[in-house]
Amino acid sequence: MDMPSPALRDTDGQSSASAVVDVLRIVTCGSVDHGKSSVLGRLLFEAKAIPEDQLRALEADSRNRGVEGGLDYALLFDGLEAEREQGITIDVAYRYFSVRGRRFILADSPGHEQYTRNMATAASTADLALIVVDASLGLMPQTKRHTYIFALLGVRSVLLVVNKMDLIDYDEQRFVAIADAYSGLAREVGLEAVQCIPVSALKGDNIAVRSANTAWYARSTLLEYLTTTLPAEEASYGPFRLPVQRVVRPSAAFRGYSGLVCSGTIAVGDAVSIQPSGRATRIATIFSADGEAQSAGTGKAVTVTLADEIDISRGDLICAGAAPLVADQFAAHLIWMDERPLLPGRQYLMKSGTRTVRAAVSTLKHRVNINTFEAQSATSLHLNEIGYVNVTTDRLVAVDPYKKLRETGSFILIDPTDNQTVGAGIIEFELRRANNVRWQDLQIGKDVRARLNHQRPCVLWFTGLSGAGKSTIADIVEKRLVDMGRHTYLLDGDNLRHGLNKDLGFTAEARVENVRRVVEVARLFVDAGLIVMASLISPFRAERDMARSLLGEGEFIEIHVATSLEICEQRDPKGLYRRARAGEIPNFTGIGSPYEPPGSPELVLTPNDPATVSADRIIEYLRRNAYI
Repeated sequence: MDMPSPALRDTDGQSSASAVVDVLRIVTCGSVDHGKSSVLGRLLFEAKAIPEDQLRALEADSRNRGVEGGLDYALLFDGLEAEREQGITIDVAYRYFSVRGRRFILADSPGHEQYTRNMATAASTADLALIVVDASLGLMPQTKRHTYIFALLGVRSVLLVVNKMDLIDYDEQRFVAIADAYSGLAREVGLEAVQCIPVSALKGDNIAVRSANTAWYARSTLLEYLTTTLPAEEASYGPFRLPVQRVVRPSAAFRGYSGLVCSGTIAVGDAVSIQPSGRATRIATIFSADGEAQSAGTGKAVTVTLADEIDISRGDLICAGAAPLVADQFAAHLIWMDERPLLPGRQYLMKSGTRTVRAAVSTLKHRVNINTFEAQSATSLHLNEIGYVNVTTDRLVAVDPYKKLRETGSFILIDPTDNQTVGAGIIEFELRRANNVRWQDLQIGKDVRARLNHQRPCVLWFTGLSGAGKSTIADIVEKRLVDMGRHTYLLDGDNLRHGLNKDLGFTAEARVENVRRVVEVARLFVDAGLIVMASLISPFRAERDMARSLLGEGEFIEIHVATSLEICEQRDPKGLYRRARAGEIPNFTGIGSPYEPPGSPELVLTPNDPATVSADRIIEYLRRNAYI
């Protein structure tokens, strides 16, 4: 279905009232103390959208704050106790109301840089961005940051509200200068639909009624603009997308697939494909809360049945129209939302729609300088920074470019150790190499090689501080296995840094890559049917968990050589702790960089036992579990 032509607009950027959409989603932001919450509170007051009980509470709260003869409109949105104490917005406050036949979902997002992630979350579903600027201060660094994120997240209509005009005596030239500066900024990031309105939230100028104090301004008031502007509703006209949220099997005779239609429409009998498998079929029946239906469109929760029996599970995408991208590598923009920095190569969980897969940022191409919009080289991203990255997933996923469909073109990254959301991304395109490289089917596999070697291949992963005794124990274990006629290989962390990992340093980012390379080599040796010993500090739990996930069930045996820091320092066979304490070795594990001990290792070895006794325990574990 072709997209309809945009509605004709007058000189204010408005459309005719007959074309107004039913719901307008607005995200508001601005720098701290520029008056966002006050503007919104005054807007609700002037629009008579405040219930009587809330109005009485507002009057009481305003008196308690020492506001005489008036109202502190910001209190309608600054709902958190911490916000009221500090007089700032921290969380995103949502307000739902209706004015002149239009419904609004209004999100008041925080202005502090440290809460940029909250603002980005609110902007991801917005039709219109409302930016508040203090007329006496003008554009701020946060104004640039917010504008860039709006452009990135596909918010194409922007309303600049120049607040506190009363502080500059309603100076027209000052307003024009701010409006021109912002219009230039918006054009830099590709935003063209920009409207600027001078207001005073305190006095009520141009909120709902044109003000005599700005006789030089003859365009829309804030309320007029919001009730008549017409953002595009792209999702209604896009290709059909139904992310499967649940497989419904009330009986053997019924198999349905439930989810929320996030784009397009579908009807009984329409041809669809199931992605990422690519299987084709047709819609047999459609059920909604109202019963059986002949069709369904965007925003409708449905259960559909298909004409053919196809293996479908949660996370698959039922599609019609233009095909989505199906790949395991993507180029994406990423907003980092965690206090802990992004480490390229580290394994995260990627959630896109209803599908969750393992993923890693394989390449950080650049970080965006938010003040100049220039691309800068970087090795990691920190809280609220924005980067351009390549993302690699552990299996094929079906997505769309974000510019075409927000719902299937966005994703979040989750830290699997604590389930915290650490990043939000938007997909630009798939990397073609993901589609050009295929697994080659081979006749001889791991099972055959293991059978020839008369052993069950695995990785014995020795982790612990420097000087803990990992390599010593691993060396004894390998010798005993070889004496038993077993086939082995020992990957020692120090030895590998003379060749395979010679180019890596000891930063957190380099340590992640160090482990990733060792794991990939260990996987090859396991495929060859060997028992592999990997002895390296591997200080981060996330990378050891990643190593476990890349190997088969029972193929990763984590061995924690739990020698304390004090004992390791006393041993200090290479003099490294002494040099680290002297500041000669930065990022040394246990001194300048943390060590995260395993949570549930298969074996824990202590310094109370001689290395030979520890080796005996490992050999006994291998025997007991039928590896040898």
